[in-house]
Amino acid sequence: MDTRPTRRRVGRAERERQILDAAVAVFGERGYQNASMDQVAERVGVTKPVLYTHFGSKHGLLLACIARARAELLEVTSTAAAVASTPEEMLRKGTLAFFDYLERQAPEWTILYAESAVTGEAIEEIRAQQTDFIATLLAAAAPDTDPQRLAGWANVIVGACERLALWRSRSGITSEQATDYLMDLVWTGLGRAAELPQ
Repeated sequence: MDTRPTRRRVGRAERERQILDAAVAVFGERGYQNASMDQVAERVGVTKPVLYTHFGSKHGLLLACIARARAELLEVTSTAAAVASTPEEMLRKGTLAFFDYLERQAPEWTILYAESAVTGEAIEEIRAQQTDFIATLLAAAAPDTDPQRLAGWANVIVGACERLALWRSRSGITSEQATDYLMDLVWTGLGRAAELPQ
């Protein structure tokens, strides 16, 4: 009688989630350049060809990790803003969700910036996504405002959030403090410039 444990068959989506989780951990621990597909495969408990079947290459795997983080970031910020009742609360809740997400997903954030030579285009896609999201929030609150001005404000907010997030990781401030600092500076000016309801 065969007493070896039977392996549970895993669906494609679940296997890809496992691989991405393992890749984030390995890339975060070793850095992209020093990480190997063998190390990722070992962490998941699959053979290396399985990784190539799903993601094509180590670079493809890194980009898939970033794409997942990008989708999750939009989801958490959109969900947070959706429950707000005022424009200020939308921006505050969305910003707090951004900082909370980065705290929970620190390895993804580290990979993005530590490997910027490899991930530069992917970082720009995330910035563009978040800029579009914020510009849409602002447009809903101030529909008569020039779209270029809205885009400018959104770029300022995204840039400020990014710098705050980097500083936050070194200074030890909380998500709430980072959000307050952003709102102290940004909302005062926005409220005045677009006559947004406070």
